[in-house]
Amino acid sequence: MNRKFLIAGTVFGSFAVILGAFAAHGLKGSISLESLRSFETGVRFQMYHALLLLIIGSLKSLQERELNIVFYLICIGIILFSGSIYLLSTGSMFGVDFTPFALLTPLGGSLLIIGWIILLLKFIKLKKK
Repeated sequence: MNRKFLIAGTVFGSFAVILGAFAAHGLKGSISLESLRSFETGVRFQMYHALLLLIIGSLKSLQERELNIVFYLICIGIILFSGSIYLLSTGSMFGVDFTPFALLTPLGGSLLIIGWIILLLKFIKLKKK
């Protein structure tokens, strides 16, 4: 088991639950329905990737170098993708224009996709038993 994946997955997962509850109870009525849906998308993707980190942390089939690359792609991708969505969807509530952060969303999404592709290529190369 890979401890840093398990810790990161647990941290991102617990924050996804906290942020999801915050969206359901604290943001309802404070931001537009469209912004609330965007916020929930950020939470959902954060949780998906938290679960991915937990799964990867339980695998023994990846080499350390590949694990490090995937770890940083997924963690940075979560922060950029979901984090920018959180900022963009709550900006009106705080009276702050976070639109300069809008380019971080596709960058974070791209990092997540690259992480998935690396995993796919590695799994394709696994030898059959």
